[in-house]
Amino acid sequence: MPQQSAAHRIVITGMGAVSAAGVGAAALWRAARDGVSCVRPVKLPRPFTGRIGIAAQVPDFDPAAYIGAELLPYCDPFTQFSIVAADEALAQAGFEGKEVGGPRTAVIIGTGIGGATTIDNNAYQEYKIETRPDTLTVPRLIPSAAPTTLGMRYGAKGPTFALASACSSATQAIGEAFEMLRAGRADRAIAGGAEACVTNGAIRSWEALRVLTPDLCRPFSQKRNGMTLGEGAAVFILETLEAAQARGATPLCELVGYGTTSDAFDPLRADVEGPSRCMRLALESAGLEPGDVDYLNAHGTATYANDITESQAMRAVFGDRPPPVSSTKPVHGHALGASGGLELAITIFALRDQIAPPTINFLEPDPKCEVDAIPNVARKMPIRVAMSNSFAFGGINATLAVRAI
Repeated sequence: MPQQSAAHRIVITGMGAVSAAGVGAAALWRAARDGVSCVRPVKLPRPFTGRIGIAAQVPDFDPAAYIGAELLPYCDPFTQFSIVAADEALAQAGFEGKEVGGPRTAVIIGTGIGGATTIDNNAYQEYKIETRPDTLTVPRLIPSAAPTTLGMRYGAKGPTFALASACSSATQAIGEAFEMLRAGRADRAIAGGAEACVTNGAIRSWEALRVLTPDLCRPFSQKRNGMTLGEGAAVFILETLEAAQARGATPLCELVGYGTTSDAFDPLRADVEGPSRCMRLALESAGLEPGDVDYLNAHGTATYANDITESQAMRAVFGDRPPPVSSTKPVHGHALGASGGLELAITIFALRDQIAPPTINFLEPDPKCEVDAIPNVARKMPIRVAMSNSFAFGGINATLAVRAI
């Protein structure tokens, strides 16, 4: 077995989520485990005239219930989701207030778009009703609003930045935090992803690409016809094992590997070589062999070509019998820059509960997707090591590996 490099071991001690399943990581896991789709008819503040009228929106979210009146005006929904998810993660990790902060605590939040709701609202005000923008428009819409707000909230004074790599944003953010801690540049990190992209303009834009399903998202299945847009946030507390042990924390799992690559191939179409090399790098980073992986949470968008490409990449890495895989996007939607975070949370729950969540809406296998997609019903199985894939437009790939501890 390849030897893991001499470096700090990194553990995850807390996680939080906001998703179409509601507030809380446990709610997200229940929906994924039980195969409950959270895709619903869209609810938007202005009339919607598009063709696709469904999305995985966060239901009945009242930001004022979680965020003080002095801070709320600065927060686009993607920042609001980040705060709520991070508060949950810190509570689970055993931190209060600014205990987690200091110069050795980093904050890295991935987002594909940033303040999409603020951008959409401002465009409507400017071009439709011709009113002046709100004074706080810029602080709300910038992608760095989420990590800097979290840094101020928790007194984190280490490296702090937003990471934007489309659908790989959250996974890369967590992976870069992992590398930072492993190299000794920080002791703790608040890392994850957030997106609030279910707006009139966003849905119409994705419609134009012809990648949204009008009915059901069916990854790896025959008769699949596209993805469903989603939103939310997932945030994790990463610590060196030494730092966690010093304060008596109980880790949820060990984060053992990270790989990231670029296809350098096409703005929209995926390639086999880039994703397969990404998974191999994650295995190498973790000191693992392909046969050590028990479960893989796939990117699994349910677009025709991407599912085929990802299946081929998995077979290139794992051989003729890849580990059981599932895509949970039919449950929580494709939340773009937040997806990798939501999927990592589900992967960690799968590891801890020894249950692989299902790929719902599955009809029958596609001969071009030769993987065990855990169709429709969760599977009780031993899971010691699990991986999660995120593959983005532009060919940016990222994979994380976690291990029971």
